[in-house]
Amino acid sequence: MSSENGFATRAIHHAYDPMENEGALTPPMHLTSTFVFENAEAGGEMFAGERQGHIYSRISNPTCDLLEQRIATLEGAEAGLALSSGMGAVTAVLWTLLSPGDEVIVDKTLYGCTFAYMRHGLAKWGVTVTHVDMTDIDNLRDAVSDKTRVVYFETPANPNMRLVDIAGAAEIAHSVGAKVVVDNTYATPYLTRPIELGADIVLHSATKYLGGHGDVVAGLVVGTAEQIAEIRLIGMKDMTGAVMAPFNAMLILRGLKTLALRMDRHCASARIVADWLAAHPAIGTVYYPGLVSFPQHDLGTRQMAQPGGMIAFEVNGGMEAGISMMNRLKMIQRAVSLGDAETLIQHPASMTHSTYSPEERAEHGISDGLVRLSVGLEDVKDILDDLEQSLPPRTRHAAE
Repeated sequence: MSSENGFATRAIHHAYDPMENEGALTPPMHLTSTFVFENAEAGGEMFAGERQGHIYSRISNPTCDLLEQRIATLEGAEAGLALSSGMGAVTAVLWTLLSPGDEVIVDKTLYGCTFAYMRHGLAKWGVTVTHVDMTDIDNLRDAVSDKTRVVYFETPANPNMRLVDIAGAAEIAHSVGAKVVVDNTYATPYLTRPIELGADIVLHSATKYLGGHGDVVAGLVVGTAEQIAEIRLIGMKDMTGAVMAPFNAMLILRGLKTLALRMDRHCASARIVADWLAAHPAIGTVYYPGLVSFPQHDLGTRQMAQPGGMIAFEVNGGMEAGISMMNRLKMIQRAVSLGDAETLIQHPASMTHSTYSPEERAEHGISDGLVRLSVGLEDVKDILDDLEQSLPPRTRHAAE
């Protein structure tokens, strides 16, 4: 399978030949913890890194290896690494890249567990964590120094949809020898490929869009072959043990086959829902890169093929109004994940970002009234109808 093949073709076929696997159309799953060596010499050569091969599934496994090759080609990277969760990916990468006395510069907005890891993990062990508003790339330029080893951000950011100029951040970080690590969970490689824009390492919670069915927890990382080998042997094998199970790798491989189709549907429906929300009198600000009113609409157009399936918005009346609206929903599910076939809604201040104090939420752009919506694959009219009936009677209007 050539790298010149299209995205969907590579997502379905890359790195697998049925005729090398007894004609099995679907790749076999290797449920084994250990591997047999042809002879003692071969085993010794593998342990010494002189021969390719699998030793133990805590280090590598053929099913995980196929997934790693497939995500690497989709992201335009040299190599990939499969891990047990998105947080396994975050921690394995940063424990590998950072040492006491180093600095990591992060954006103002981070997923709640990533924020907690920065504050209670890295900072506890002598790494300086500096938060910078990267929506203005000059703030990053002013912040970097010779102690900066990593620049880390999400784009779009969870939950308020802030964007970071990946190419601009990479240029600034590289000027001081720092690595750029991008969480690409919201966009997926179908919409944004940060490696092509200058990022060094890209990671995902594969639990979300890459799996796509809400039935697996997994993480993925891509980068150069040298970087990934280091993260595999240090961050994953020794520091975290965050190893992906072969069964989970199989589920993510299944999800990748329909990623392009699903993302097209997620994005098309989200555009309609965002427009509807923006026109509704019960809704305040809507944060969605596809809206011309979104402050970073131009940047989103430049670095995203489509504006994605995630929307954040404020319900007029603050937290109480937002919670009341969510409790009236009938089809849309109150749940904290995203990227599933089902439309999911949650309240970040009391759920995914409750690790922030109220003051920290205010500082980092996560208001008490913010609601996060992951637009699913249902008929979009049914999504709109459920949103409409959830709003107070005095503000209802007919769905467009």
